[in-house]
Amino acid sequence: MKFDDLDRHMRVYETAHDHRVLPGIWIAARLDGRNFTRLCRERAKFEAPFDVRFRDMMVSTAAHLMDCGFKVLYSYTQSDEISLLFDFNIDLFGRKTRKYNSILSGEASAKFSLLLAEILEPAPRNGAFNAAGAVCAVFDCRLSQLPAEENVIDYFRWRSEDAHRNSLNAHCYWLLRRENKSAEEATAALEGISTAGKNELLFSRGGVNYNDLPAWQKRGAGLFWKDGKIQTDFDLPFAGAYDDYIAQFLARE
Repeated sequence: MKFDDLDRHMRVYETAHDHRVLPGIWIAARLDGRNFTRLCRERAKFEAPFDVRFRDMMVSTAAHLMDCGFKVLYSYTQSDEISLLFDFNIDLFGRKTRKYNSILSGEASAKFSLLLAEILEPAPRNGAFNAAGAVCAVFDCRLSQLPAEENVIDYFRWRSEDAHRNSLNAHCYWLLRRENKSAEEATAALEGISTAGKNELLFSRGGVNYNDLPAWQKRGAGLFWKDGKIQTDFDLPFAGAYDDYIAQFLARE
């Protein structure tokens, strides 16, 4: 069989289940770190529950994803996740979902791994790479296909609310851990406690007013393009004001 015939014959097997996002639909990608608790707490010894170094590495990774060939209007990061909102008319790779998922997860994994390696073991002056000491961070990726602008706003409101919930839980959890409770005991102690109860726990036992904590710890960080450069916002609004914040990027589009 000639190569061209063989190529056509075999390529069917890897493209038979290709899916594409239809035109006229917004695309948002969400990337999540795999086993980041063990990777970042046990290996890198980041401060719990939040560490500025980790935050900045996630922001740098998000910025890299905005500038690696995809036209991204807005990027949002909180904890070990990154969300990307693509240009409404993006047609890269024919909008094939497998290409977006595979390339974005690979780019994020590579970028964060390099940043993490610099913290664990600074690069030698000659620029050589020590493969034996390499640390690999892995991200997965999934796409949301959003048919209307209100769905886009809801998506980012959802991730913002998730950030707020996780932040409050994390501060409470690590307060209890510092009181020498085990992981199991701290988790069990927080079960069934309301948001108000968790705020009271932080204030009464840790002297922490949750409202006074840095905004990025509670609501994450946003990245967007301005005058050809990527800008980072560490003071995102919340609730309805965040809806309006996201809407501005859709209006530009």
